[in-house]
Amino acid sequence: MAARYLSTTTLRAASYSSARSSRVEYGIIRLRSLATLAETVRSDATFGIPVVDFGKFKSNDPATKLATAKEVVDAFKEVGFVYLSNHGIQDEKITNAFKKSKQFFDLPEEKKVALAWEDPRSNRGYVQKGRERVTQSSDAQEIANLRAKAPDYKESMEIGRDWDATWKNRWPQEQDAPGFKTTFLDFFKTCHEFHTLVMRSIALGLSLPETFFDDKIQEQYHNLRLLAYPSIDTRLLKEEGSARAGAHSDYGTLTFVFQDSVGGLEVQNPHTKQFHAATPINIVFAQPGTIVVNVGDLLARWSNDVLRSTLHRVVAPPAHNKPVTPARQSIAFFCNPNGGAEISCLPTCLKEGEKPKYPTVQTEEYIVGRLRATYD
Repeated sequence: MAARYLSTTTLRAASYSSARSSRVEYGIIRLRSLATLAETVRSDATFGIPVVDFGKFKSNDPATKLATAKEVVDAFKEVGFVYLSNHGIQDEKITNAFKKSKQFFDLPEEKKVALAWEDPRSNRGYVQKGRERVTQSSDAQEIANLRAKAPDYKESMEIGRDWDATWKNRWPQEQDAPGFKTTFLDFFKTCHEFHTLVMRSIALGLSLPETFFDDKIQEQYHNLRLLAYPSIDTRLLKEEGSARAGAHSDYGTLTFVFQDSVGGLEVQNPHTKQFHAATPINIVFAQPGTIVVNVGDLLARWSNDVLRSTLHRVVAPPAHNKPVTPARQSIAFFCNPNGGAEISCLPTCLKEGEKPKYPTVQTEEYIVGRLRATYD
């Protein structure tokens, strides 16, 4: 079965297939058959993020498994983003992660600052509001000017693999944040396991052996980011250049985004360059259990841009016209290849006569360089 399609401009969902056109009402959702995803996303009127039932990738039927893998890869080819339903991460685990994240950000400022982020090579610890300015620029002075004029309106807590021989996580004291460390050690492990599954689907969808990426991602060189966006005067978010998080791409292979109900995440249509709201899917479908997943720069480079690393940002929620934009929570898991992995064009992503678009780059070198430019 083909993936569903969620239009982020009109809150419409649709199947894309060669079947005859039909429409079914689900409250504010309209389901339609569309000829191809590629045709649909080239118009802002019908652009949207595909919805793929990832539970089918675990099927014992090879044809079903391959079809699901193709749906995932098609979404990444055309949009760079996908909603994965039936992913297998328990709702209770996600709810508890949000609860523990909020408890941390509710701590007194001095307790959080004591855990401050210090080094891009570590990428661990607490980041105060205004310290980070995500952008596509690589010019240090331009980023500094952007940060001074329009810093990102958010705070974050960065967590890496806990057994790293060089860099240590900066955990709060247990009495200050009970259960915080155990919650996020478990969440980190869960997300890594899911990353392995999604990368296997990508391998199949790109005509590679299913386990092609396994030994290139097993070191768990990932970053778990807890995010808190405080309530803010809506006028500030609508000033030129201002955002809760500026337009940017991510750095690694994939990012898993867990959203609350507030909204504000926007995805750029790569074909028209217009931004569209990535509505929290549990609100649209009145059911939990869907994760937003997007391609990062290193996977785009690996695939010679066959898979898209799409710009996205966090702004005021769509159609929000109240004086104050409410607080927002999200959790992002930034999946990366092994730190020493050499990222060069995959053999199935280069057509005869073509040359790779990018030189080979090492994971750690690329990510640390991007992080060093992002922070003050």
